[in-house]
Amino acid sequence: MQNSGVERLWLAGKHVDWESGEPDQGDKPAKSHCSAFAAAFAKKLDVYLLRPPQHSQVLLASAQVLWLQTEAARAAGWRPVADGRSAQTLANQGQLVVAGFQSPDPHKPGHIAIVRPAELSEQSLKEDGPRLTQAGQKNYLSTNARIAFRYHPGAWPDGIRYFVFDGKSAP
Repeated sequence: MQNSGVERLWLAGKHVDWESGEPDQGDKPAKSHCSAFAAAFAKKLDVYLLRPPQHSQVLLASAQVLWLQTEAARAAGWRPVADGRSAQTLANQGQLVVAGFQSPDPHKPGHIAIVRPAELSEQSLKEDGPRLTQAGQKNYLSTNARIAFRYHPGAWPDGIRYFVFDGKSAP
């Protein structure tokens, strides 16, 4: 995660190439690029997560969370994780884990982030959730779920869904 470039790429308010995070000449700047970052991060690990061209960057995070709950995602090697504590444990074991929120409004974006390894107390997990790396309105190499999902009413603490990749990916 240290080499992800998330703190200088996938910057909010710019149109970016979803895979590199570099600004490009696209038509409309986006408020944030959480889903493009998550898809690019997974692709670098040779893991399929819903991404362009199968879905545009517009409202991609909600589409990713919805897709992660399908048989297609299960066939691609993804499975749901019970809670943030379990998600943190799996990330600490080196598994690719994502935290996502599907917006209840189909016209507003959801959010998705990568769960990163971190040794956290039970109290910290309960109060703030697992540690995440994200592109968003503010990009973080390391933040907690409570902060990462603060712009998405209904997400923290009970609306966030966690998924782990534990199989061989196939698009």
